[in-house]
Amino acid sequence: MIREYNRTKAVEYAQKWALGKNPQYYYFGGIGGDCTNFISQCILAGDAVMNYNRYYGWFYIDSNYHSPSWTSVDYLRRFLLTNNKLGPYGHIDDLNNLQIGDILQLRQNFIHFNHTLIISEKYGDEIYVCAHSNPSLNVPLNTYPYIEMVGIKIDGIYV
Repeated sequence: MIREYNRTKAVEYAQKWALGKNPQYYYFGGIGGDCTNFISQCILAGDAVMNYNRYYGWFYIDSNYHSPSWTSVDYLRRFLLTNNKLGPYGHIDDLNNLQIGDILQLRQNFIHFNHTLIISEKYGDEIYVCAHSNPSLNVPLNTYPYIEMVGIKIDGIYV
């Protein structure tokens, strides 16, 4: 069964916690960055359900027991694009087709994608995002430097 992704709830969560840290989750800022952990929290707030498969799922229990996809840019993208069981799923799409609640991943170096953001507002061609690692609340996307960007449209939630 498929449930609709609640984009509004995901963005409300992002805007509430963009400049703070939800005490229910460990803050990974000092050990590799907190951006994907934060975006996973936002997606979960959008009525997603966790997938508790240890290696291929998407879940958070505590700082020591969570899936790689919960905190890793590359693993989150891989999970969202290939998931066909429990939890959120999506596809790569053009920036013009993305909506609030969809996510963006940036490659800001020559090695790998290293930053995940959520679209919090969109006015025509203007896109605003929320993020962690460098706390950002409704910051214009065009202020972020990047070499490459991937947009992921969240299509729904397998339940």
